[in-house]
Amino acid sequence: MSDMASTGASESKVLLQGIDVHKSYKTPRDTLQILQDANLEIMDGEVLGIVGASGVGKSTLLHVLGGLDRPNSGSILFRGDDIYQKKNNFLDKFRNSKVGFVFQFFNLLPDFTALENAMLPSLIRDEDRKVAEERAENLLCQMGLKDRMQHKPSELSGGESQRVALARSLMNQPDLLLADEPTGNLDSHSSEILIDLIRNLNEEFKQTFVIVTHSQRIAQRMDRVLQLRDGKVNPIDKDLVL
Repeated sequence: MSDMASTGASESKVLLQGIDVHKSYKTPRDTLQILQDANLEIMDGEVLGIVGASGVGKSTLLHVLGGLDRPNSGSILFRGDDIYQKKNNFLDKFRNSKVGFVFQFFNLLPDFTALENAMLPSLIRDEDRKVAEERAENLLCQMGLKDRMQHKPSELSGGESQRVALARSLMNQPDLLLADEPTGNLDSHSSEILIDLIRNLNEEFKQTFVIVTHSQRIAQRMDRVLQLRDGKVNPIDKDLVL
């Protein structure tokens, strides 16, 4: 994990920018508009919260930002380059090397140990197994899971499983980590542990996070909060999150 420090960049720079982003889905009856002229900037080294009502499209926004779901129009600029204008298998490489994802339901492979689950992103890009294992061990130790590495997901608590997922998301040393309701299935104590880890990673390594949350308590620990409403993204006072 120590080599993450060398990748930290100035907080004053824009890491990722969405410009006039539109995203809609066709249904049997009509077209469902999710994002309409959505604009936002994610600064290098910040912890950004995104809030909004259920079903408003927060997960869709994260998928578009992370290269998982192509917008109908508009631009997603990563360090100034439009990721959806690139050719060949750029998006696959982008998702594997530049972006980490944490989901509400952990998405751990049930037959793999915590260590094996954490190693997966590096193995997918054919990294040396010994190197990947050493990095995964370091990350899991940092997550407080030194004694849980050989346990499978069924043997872990929800909080432990989400910390394994966080370690997995950091395996390839991404510039940006996108977390979709990462505390949604956790009790309050486990949620605090996870957010403490995120804040520590940000403070020590300048790791950039974007976190979708419904929790005012968690939103108040973000550097900045945006609200998704009626397809648009706007700043909101952290104390106004319901």
